Amino acid sequence: NKLIIMNNYETVFITTPVLSNDEYTRTVKKYAELIEKAGGKVVQKEDWGLKQLAYPIQKKTTGFYTLLQFEVDPQFIRKFEVEFKRDENIMRFLTTRFDKHGLAYAEQRRNKLSGKSKKTEQ
Repeated sequence: NKLIIMNNYETVFITTPVLSNDEYTRTVKKYAELIEKAGGKVVQKEDWGLKQLAYPIQKKTTGFYTLLQFEVDPQFIRKFEVEFKRDENIMRFLTTRFDKHGLAYAEQRRNKLSGKSKKTEQ
């Protein structure tokens, strides 16, 4: 019985703006499923929508931004990032590991976001 240590990570990635809604949804779902298949857990998923890029990437000036916050075995991260590099729909990505302060901040942020959504529903 090997003890598996799970670390907390956050990945923000930019997909090409030429994707249809279905293609975009499938792309995001693919990465969430990769995490789950590796025994991890997606804690938060945020679609930030179409945003202007600071500089052109692959001759494009906009892209769809997505944030995934998750827990997974650290051994998985290299494989996860290789998948991003191979995917022609992904223009850029950045994965960061949370320390306890980053985790506390992310939880505060998540609570604030969920609080806002409850107010707008009423």
